[in-house]
Amino acid sequence: MKILIADDSRAMRTLVMHILRQLGYRGHTMIEAADGAAALAAVREQSPDVVISDWNMPNMTGIECLQALRADGNQVPFGFVTTEASAQMRALARDAGAAFLIAKPFTPDDFQAALDRYLA
Repeated sequence: MKILIADDSRAMRTLVMHILRQLGYRGHTMIEAADGAAALAAVREQSPDVVISDWNMPNMTGIECLQALRADGNQVPFGFVTTEASAQMRALARDAGAAFLIAKPFTPDDFQAALDRYLA
């Protein structure tokens, strides 16, 4: 299985990959994207099984990436790891078709609860 991790912070992408491996998702291919535009291209080219994205990124935000994918008819499970965790942001993510939203700061258990249904 393929997991796309989109975040403009290299350190955050590395941390998310570390947590995923710690949770036992070692056999999965990890794909990285440094912004929403790169994430959109990676989804179109590599067909990941799940996308984990930051909300605020340069060139294209995570929510814009999700909206573009849904407009294309792509239903890949797409979730956010973000500090944007207000009720309004959660509603916006849900309405756009997000599968989950993990708020920073997070724990490995937050990832496991969000991802097990897609990666188990």
